[in-house]
Amino acid sequence: MTIRMRLLAGVALAFVGALSASAQAPQNVRPVTDAMLQNPEAGEWLSWRRTPNAWGYSPLNQINRDNAGRLQLAWSWALGTGASQPAPLVHDGVMYIPNPGGSVQALDAVTGDLLWDYRRRYDRQDLADGPMRSIALYGDKVYVNTPDAHIVALNARTGAVVWEQIVADNKLGYEYTSGPIVAKGRVIAGMTGCTRYKNDVCFISGHDAETGREIWRTSTVARPGEPGGDSWGDLPLQYRAGSDAWIPGSYDPATNLVYWSTAQAKPWARSVRGTEGDALYTNSTLALDPDTGKINWYYQYLPGETHDMDEVFESILVNREGGRQSLFKMGKLGILWELDRATGKFVSAHDLGYQTIVNLDAQTGRVTYRPGMIPQIGVPVNFCPSTAGFKSWRAMAYHPDTQAFYIPMSMTCENGVFEEVPRALGSGGTGPVARTNLFHPASPNGLGQFLAMDMNGKVLWRHQTRTPFNTAALTTAGGLAIAGDWDRNLYVFDIRDGKVLYQTRMPTSLQGFPMTYAVRGKQYLAIPVGTGGGSWTSAVPIQLTPDKQRPTNANAIFVFALGDAPAGAR
Repeated sequence: MTIRMRLLAGVALAFVGALSASAQAPQNVRPVTDAMLQNPEAGEWLSWRRTPNAWGYSPLNQINRDNAGRLQLAWSWALGTGASQPAPLVHDGVMYIPNPGGSVQALDAVTGDLLWDYRRRYDRQDLADGPMRSIALYGDKVYVNTPDAHIVALNARTGAVVWEQIVADNKLGYEYTSGPIVAKGRVIAGMTGCTRYKNDVCFISGHDAETGREIWRTSTVARPGEPGGDSWGDLPLQYRAGSDAWIPGSYDPATNLVYWSTAQAKPWARSVRGTEGDALYTNSTLALDPDTGKINWYYQYLPGETHDMDEVFESILVNREGGRQSLFKMGKLGILWELDRATGKFVSAHDLGYQTIVNLDAQTGRVTYRPGMIPQIGVPVNFCPSTAGFKSWRAMAYHPDTQAFYIPMSMTCENGVFEEVPRALGSGGTGPVARTNLFHPASPNGLGQFLAMDMNGKVLWRHQTRTPFNTAALTTAGGLAIAGDWDRNLYVFDIRDGKVLYQTRMPTSLQGFPMTYAVRGKQYLAIPVGTGGGSWTSAVPIQLTPDKQRPTNANAIFVFALGDAPAGAR
């Protein structure tokens, strides 16, 4: 059977199992425009971090530091089984929620009533259970990437499939774990599942929003003979793995650039993958033209990375006083990077001081590995953070009043032994690591830290917890920073000093992307809970904090609003 025939067969199988049940189709949902995405109404949450600059900030202030103690449950909804890390969207009173496996549900955002349900079916349980963190809205469509490397456009009113585009062959390992963004009518998606050796590499692609037709494809690995190709040494193309683009990018209409970051090379350790070069464009931010996919500039944070220290996460776009257009990023090492987003020029880097792997030249941004920190096959190495990282997919949020970032952290170290993998097509992967997780010396009795850090690297406050913070951060004009931990705690903090204004226990670990919205003048706070696909959260707390337990089968969304009297949850 040809590759094309296999792909078509996979599409047919997916369509057989794709259900779109409409309970009560919403009729008054307006088409989403570019202008709405760039400057949404205060009560709307139209992108995975609300706005294309990825702030994770809401201008709503009905719920604020004076009344947060009155939060009460308004409604809740159970989500599908599997790895649940959802970033819900709200538009015109409808909440759109990604579910494991690339399914999507639309709910009445006031009552929680089901409006429609798109269920995607597979013949493999790993695909059905796979995480899908985010979705995108544009025009009259909802766009969802799927674990079998397709993009599907759904009718936003009914959930019916409008089109489906095969982007890559899942049998080669390709998959999506996060949704696309939309910029200038282009649906832009970052591919992952690029760990396996094959005659191709990872990429970001741009698609026509109306048809799904692929318009451009940009490799995230420099190929032999291309600019940067020699940064992989003499490795043939089929052994240049990794550089997955698994977290959504940001878009700036002023520069007309999409900023998308990449993960590390695979296998993780240099000694295992067989090259000591910089391995472009791994652990980099790429500034892409949304019309053509051309790389306008790139910046590589960790050349030749060798411990699984991702810098793939959200890129937050902030305009500095004086006119500088900056891009901020923090990866697993806990270094806050600042770049000029128009040029890609390094501006500054601020190390929290917890990592033990690299030396950072704060004037140039250059990193060099400390003595004994480059892993050799079969030789134990002790390093901080663990391969889980201090900061991972749980996005930080920015607040314009404090000009600070609010960052969920996990304080871990590791004793690891990196092992060899076969050098053959179809093999590869991250490379096995025999690891022992450890508490960080700066936090010997707790794994969690939520901190506020300003743009100049000053830490404003910290809040320590026994278990890791397990959600993205949310900030609001009400003076609030919101996040949750593995031990089922929802926290509402005062952005100024970290005071806990509200705290309550949920059915299981908080996991995913909290958000807030308003319908008919009333503000709501949506909090996802769930398990699976949480990376280190499935192993590190179980090993290091056995005194803490959680249910493992309770994916759901909980929506809060202000009550008339104190909730008594504190």
